[in-house]
Amino acid sequence: MSKPTIVVMEGDQTGQELLEQALRVLSPEVTGYDLAFQRFDLSLENRRKTNNQIVFDAAAAMRESGLGLKAATITPETKGDVGSPNAILRKEINGTVIVRTGRRIPGIAPPVGVYSPISVVRMAVDDAYGAKEWREGADGDEYAFRTEKISRSVCKGVAKYAFQHAKKLNAKVFGGPKFTVSPIYEGMLKEEMDEAAKQYPDVQYEPQLIDATYALLLVKAGEPLVIPALNRDGDCLSDLVLQMFGSIAGAESMLLALDDNFHPNVIMAEAPHGTAPSLFGKNVANPMAMILAGAALLGYHDDSHAHTVSRAIYESTLEAVMSGTRTSDLGGSSTTTEFTEDIINRVRTKLEVWSTFGETM
Repeated sequence: MSKPTIVVMEGDQTGQELLEQALRVLSPEVTGYDLAFQRFDLSLENRRKTNNQIVFDAAAAMRESGLGLKAATITPETKGDVGSPNAILRKEINGTVIVRTGRRIPGIAPPVGVYSPISVVRMAVDDAYGAKEWREGADGDEYAFRTEKISRSVCKGVAKYAFQHAKKLNAKVFGGPKFTVSPIYEGMLKEEMDEAAKQYPDVQYEPQLIDATYALLLVKAGEPLVIPALNRDGDCLSDLVLQMFGSIAGAESMLLALDDNFHPNVIMAEAPHGTAPSLFGKNVANPMAMILAGAALLGYHDDSHAHTVSRAIYESTLEAVMSGTRTSDLGGSSTTTEFTEDIINRVRTKLEVWSTFGETM
């Protein structure tokens, strides 16, 4: 088996600092797992310098390797600037779904009584993002318009992967779009959810309108859930879900391109938070989400050693928090680098102990 290559997409401000922490944990010197890293500078400065060509180059490399790890990047607000690299990456690798999973962080009391994991499986493209927008004046007033679109193929991918993910987690597929108000547009996703439910009769299925989904989350917080969603609904919903468990920096975000059987064939992992300019250079930001993103990436690679390292990183990260190594957002005083160093020590110890017993999983 050839050495796996992770396409590393560098970013801006705190996003780049946290990426470097994740790479420290993934280092072969720590894990004993031989990885190659192909780096691309996706900082705002370099995207402007290359007129976004660097983003297209990174996407091409991801299509070849199948694995990507991306730092948070700045999206300029000025019209006509380089825009969001995420939009380009999603299109170029044919990204279909984004998966974000909120889970209990050991030792951290969540703001609400949630215990079981909640995954949001959302569209990675179209919907409100990338919609055509314009304004017109008439009758002494001004009107704003927006033309959105979604596709049957992406709806099918979201629905099918949601049921696959729920089966793997022994979870219920829950929620959905506002199909009663928008039966043509949002109803397309509901149709594909219903069809996928027929193909996975052993997976519990409880469709709800998006507003009811929000309202019922606190009531349903005792059971594992997988929520399929439109692009913008899922973006908002995943931020809420992650914060329900204590911190938006407590879980990874996965962009998946799916093959003809709706299984991931290109995976890009990142943290769900932004570049946090107010924390830049202070060594206080929480690297947990970026470190878990790296672990999740190895979990998708078809190799038992990679899965072992993935498990070691996940367990070590959660154990570190449980033992009291916490950044300020989790109520602690550890620095970014102290948090990472604790995880590195735990990963090394864990892998050494497991090797003694010949464990590979």
